[in-house]
Amino acid sequence: MYKRSARILFVGLGPRGRSRMAQGWAAHLGTGRLQARAADIAPQTLHPGAVTVMREAGVDIAHLPAVTLTPGLLAWADLVVTVCRDADESCPAIPDGVQKRLWALEDPVAGQGGATLSGWRTVRDDLRYRIAGMIGGMKMLERMDPR
Repeated sequence: MYKRSARILFVGLGPRGRSRMAQGWAAHLGTGRLQARAADIAPQTLHPGAVTVMREAGVDIAHLPAVTLTPGLLAWADLVVTVCRDADESCPAIPDGVQKRLWALEDPVAGQGGATLSGWRTVRDDLRYRIAGMIGGMKMLERMDPR
């Protein structure tokens, strides 16, 4: 077993809520293994579609605040996950020792006349799959650790 849980910072651009959806899943699925925070480059009010589809899955993200990305949050993280290409391109330099990954999630608001709950559900399910996979990898490494 590892000495502490992994610290993951999900970074978005701001207007959609994908970073807070990821934070919600990480908190829901990763108890004891993940500490998750979300920050946005330009924080805004959480999109109601994000709240609705996460509630459908039993995860309440309505209380998660809009947080501005800061150097302190970047330094806190073991892993920074940008949830879209725009956030990845706008993300400031990552401190040494912190890993960074891009999850190029679909924008549920772009195209086809705006946001639909179907688009939000696709993002929700994609995030759940990715975070569950991350946790599964951690469990596998724990089983392989001879300590």
